[in-house]
Amino acid sequence: MGGEVPEPRRLTRALSSGSGVPDEALHLVLGHVDAPRDREAASLVCRRWHRIDALTRKHVTVGFCYAADPARLLARFPTLESLALKGKPRAAMYGLIPEDWGAYAAPWVAALAAPLDCLKALKLRRMTVTDDDIAALVRARGHMLQELRLDKCSGFSTDALRLVARSCRSLRTLFLEECAINDKGGEWLYELAANNSVLVTLNFYMTELKVAPADLELLAKNCKSLLSLKMSECDLSDLVGFFKAANALEDFAGGAFYEVGELTKYEKVKFPPRVCFLGLTYMGTNEMPVMFPFSASLKKLDLQYTFLTTEDHCQLISKCPNLFVLEVRNVIGDRGLQVVGDTCKKLRRLRIERGDDDPGLEEEQGVSQLGLTAVAVGCRDLEYIAAYVSDITNGALESIGTFCQNLYDFRLVLLDGQKQVTDLPLDNGVRALLRNCTKLRRFSFYLRPGGLSDTGLEYIGQYSGNIQYMLLGNVGESDLGLIRFAIGCTNLRKLELRSCCFSERALSLAVLQMPSLRYIWVQGYKASPTGLELLHMARPFWNIEFTPPSPESMLRMAVDGEPCVDTQAQVLAYRSLAGQRSDCPDWVTPLHPAA
Repeated sequence: MGGEVPEPRRLTRALSSGSGVPDEALHLVLGHVDAPRDREAASLVCRRWHRIDALTRKHVTVGFCYAADPARLLARFPTLESLALKGKPRAAMYGLIPEDWGAYAAPWVAALAAPLDCLKALKLRRMTVTDDDIAALVRARGHMLQELRLDKCSGFSTDALRLVARSCRSLRTLFLEECAINDKGGEWLYELAANNSVLVTLNFYMTELKVAPADLELLAKNCKSLLSLKMSECDLSDLVGFFKAANALEDFAGGAFYEVGELTKYEKVKFPPRVCFLGLTYMGTNEMPVMFPFSASLKKLDLQYTFLTTEDHCQLISKCPNLFVLEVRNVIGDRGLQVVGDTCKKLRRLRIERGDDDPGLEEEQGVSQLGLTAVAVGCRDLEYIAAYVSDITNGALESIGTFCQNLYDFRLVLLDGQKQVTDLPLDNGVRALLRNCTKLRRFSFYLRPGGLSDTGLEYIGQYSGNIQYMLLGNVGESDLGLIRFAIGCTNLRKLELRSCCFSERALSLAVLQMPSLRYIWVQGYKASPTGLELLHMARPFWNIEFTPPSPESMLRMAVDGEPCVDTQAQVLAYRSLAGQRSDCPDWVTPLHPAA
């Protein structure tokens, strides 16, 4: 008894080293571990665990396509079934990154051609994908491909889609949302309908693709398992036959009410009985009754591209008590959000986008602290909030922190249309929100000058907890605030900064204070002409790319009178095992420490 190790400690020691666990058991255990960070931690236990992790990993997400070498990654994970790649910085979605910046899919597609016998799913986001890339992918993996997601990609045409439709007959998901596609005709959809009988999800929402309603009807007849269709603009009255055939459909977005005010034209439109996710385009007050018969069964409602007024939002949402997801523009107003708080007790995700500057729609001057507080008090199961607001207070942020403690993603943008904001800086509010919302993993806070002092910035670092992604704009007052923020961000992996007052030296020192940081993008800071101060952040496996202001655009103004985006310097720095990228455009300067 005296010298024996207690049984629990023996087990702990055996598991930690892996010596007492057979390979078969480790294969089974790791096969049930899906979280990327848990997988990463397991692979670092010992060489044996590292090897078994490599053999059992079924999915890998590469957060930045230049962070890894395609051949090395695919050699390490030979049994991958799913690969996701992200390309250009998120700023590309807002026109801040030129089209020829890079993020080409070709090197990855070439590497995929031979070694991955198990690959069934490929997801590319914000990347340049050519017809040749897609053709090479189809030749190598077309017989096995079940999922192809091209999200906000560009560079390809419907010729490539036609090839996918003909060759990938096991395809269950084709996702093309917000892609810039060269439309050479709608034959691709006919080929998909004629050759595929297992499609579950088809998404070409927010594209310019023109399709024939008859092809959609054929698709519904041949693919009895079609659950989701999100499409480009097409008059809703032409989809009557499709809706009759698509009995299994649950999720529909797109279509359009081209003749606003002509409700009689759309009286024959009857949605399939299982539809519970819905987003209609150009719907106005007169067309809204089309939704009333099944509004109580809706779980997701997207009203971002409608002509509804604040009053219309109130009337429609009051009939939707079972919503889990609501996406609107800020025309909903505080009054509409009060209805959301009173009605939608099951709500999990709320997205409030910026509306057009249309005085006929902005009857309540957008969303303020009153609306957000009403939602926070009424919808306590919220996990995601993204909102453009005209006004905000510390009290509203405190209410969100008090009542919405299940939040994992919070994003707020304070618009600059209103001359005076009620309660700045927002130091105490952001502290209360972050202290209480301990499940947060993603946090965006884009304010106006004076919106957050150095003290508030320090609070964000101090209470960032498990946050892994952060976007901050117009925050802080000095370099010292940034350094104090960085000291607290021990788990932050990705940081984006815009319109801040920090120097290059402070940015460099801040990066060195964040041990988990893998990626930082900054635009609008105190940049030097050459960016050489950024070299202070240099460390092993760290790439630094500096984009100086464009001389040609210094005197040009954007449509709204503000300076063009390319008059502001940008810096991108990231950890990479692939070395410096070879496809930098001429206007991007890679920075290397002196040998």
